[in-house]
Amino acid sequence: MSTSLVTGSSPTSVAGLSSGLDTTSLINSLMAVEALPQTALKNKASDTQTLVTALQGLNSQIASLATLSAAAAAPAALDLYAASSNSTSVTATATSGASAGQLDIVVGAVAQSQAGVTAAMTTFSGTALTLVGSDGTKTDITANSSSLDDVVTAINAAGKGISATKVASGTDANGAAQYRIQVTGTSTGAAGAFSLYQGTSSQVSGGTATDLLTAPGAAVTRTAQDASVTLWAGTAASQTITSSMNTFSNLLPGVSVTVSAASTTPATITVARDSAQISSMAQNLVSSLNTVFAAVSTQTAVTASTDASGAPIASAGVFTGDSTVRDANQSILDAASLPVNGHSPSEIGISITSTGTLTFDSAKFSAALTSNPALVTSITQTIASRVSAAATQASDKYTGTLTTKITGQQTLITNLSSQISDWDTRLATRKATLEQTYATLEVTLNNLKSQSSWLSSQIAAFPVSTTSSSSTGG
Repeated sequence: MSTSLVTGSSPTSVAGLSSGLDTTSLINSLMAVEALPQTALKNKASDTQTLVTALQGLNSQIASLATLSAAAAAPAALDLYAASSNSTSVTATATSGASAGQLDIVVGAVAQSQAGVTAAMTTFSGTALTLVGSDGTKTDITANSSSLDDVVTAINAAGKGISATKVASGTDANGAAQYRIQVTGTSTGAAGAFSLYQGTSSQVSGGTATDLLTAPGAAVTRTAQDASVTLWAGTAASQTITSSMNTFSNLLPGVSVTVSAASTTPATITVARDSAQISSMAQNLVSSLNTVFAAVSTQTAVTASTDASGAPIASAGVFTGDSTVRDANQSILDAASLPVNGHSPSEIGISITSTGTLTFDSAKFSAALTSNPALVTSITQTIASRVSAAATQASDKYTGTLTTKITGQQTLITNLSSQISDWDTRLATRKATLEQTYATLEVTLNNLKSQSSWLSSQIAAFPVSTTSSSSTGG
């Protein structure tokens, strides 16, 4: 047996020296019984947190559904068109506002920037240059020295729409290395044309400056020009349109056309309803709906298993019996599956199954879109609008039914945590009381044993009297 520690009349620990009891185990057993209410609170807090986590996940999925369906329900959201061209040198892209149509164009020219090179030279004569734009604007540029490198640096630093590069060009008659300065406009179009002079702007105005791109040995290697296309070529309505870039954004409403090469052969641009993209939007909506339905179904199902002894047991899902989740799920399902103006969604390939999920028949949807695009658009957008409303009602971050339920459960967890903490204090006090009680018991028993030993020793010390009888003979 272990020994007990007693300090004065207030025992601080017990061990059962006098009683022979395993007081530590006895107290632990009693405390396990005392802690049952707290254990129940902990289990409830854990179950509630599991529910909150599941609700938050579902709420997030429904919020995503609300966003997706709201986008599909927006006006003109399904007015989707694709543009195509029968020419490899003409590409067309439909944007918002496009509508069905067709247009023939002849590409007369593509946009390009100006480029040119100076005559070969070993050094630059002086440090002054003047850039003259297509509108006659003059810009003075001053190099740090007559070094060709400094001249190139000065042109590039001016930031006036041209870039310069020094290009090796053999040697002169004396064997000295020669170079040309190549200058290129940074933007396409006729407005990007320029002249580069050696000399100041006043010298240019006075006619004494040297045009570096038209001087002997120099050349304009590429002329700045606009892109041009002709509509209805060869007819009385023929019209040429130009652009400083190779992209025309106003030939057809909502259509951007880009050209890459001139041609005398007309290119046909066709704009038609983009059935594939519309079908994809509808399919994405159905997929998002099924994601929500699957989450609810999985976490509502009751699973069967067996315990250690082989007896059957049933485990409820975290959403089993939850009316808030059930109502939200049913509301969204109704929004997606109920008829629209007397037409069943199954007419366009959106059908409900016996398990409460949806299927999407892309072939049926595309066929319906071809035969009656107005009906398909109406049904799809009505479904999207109803789903958006139902999903928002459940997931709105302020008033959503699921959001409100999550907030309430989180408040419950806070209250349970507070009660569990209170029980910690209560149990600590109870344990201290039990330890005090058993310690006092041990001391009392020890005192009684001491008294018993003393009494036994006193009794043993008493003298023993002996009575003798003698015989008298006569």
